[in-house]
Amino acid sequence: QVQLVESGGGLVQTGGSLRLSCAASGRIFSINAMGWYRQAPGKQRELVASITSGGSTNYADSVKGRFTISRDNAKNTVYLQMNSLKPEDTAVYYCKAKIIPADSGTYYYPYWGQGTQVTVSS
Repeated sequence: QVQLVESGGGLVQTGGSLRLSCAASGRIFSINAMGWYRQAPGKQRELVASITSGGSTNYADSVKGRFTISRDNAKNTVYLQMNSLKPEDTAVYYCKAKIIPADSGTYYYPYWGQGTQVTVSS
């Protein structure tokens, strides 16, 4: 029932910006931390940014100062504002959320979005 739907990926030039969105839908009791991961071809998936339910954030060193993660708890949505994009940012970006589905107890299950391609041309 619960799913994460991503949007906002695309092709941009170096120095450009994109804003990714990830909305959780379905019958949800609670959402804990949310985050964005990315995976480039031939590389492992890495954490880009995370945000707690209270709004505390963490970023990978490679994106600090350029990316901003935020969330709208009323909309069950997490965002990733990406500025000053570099070719090294090219990857498939996945959102993740720890969610307790409605009527499913008290355990937070990890949910993943479908992934959205971000390509930064040089």
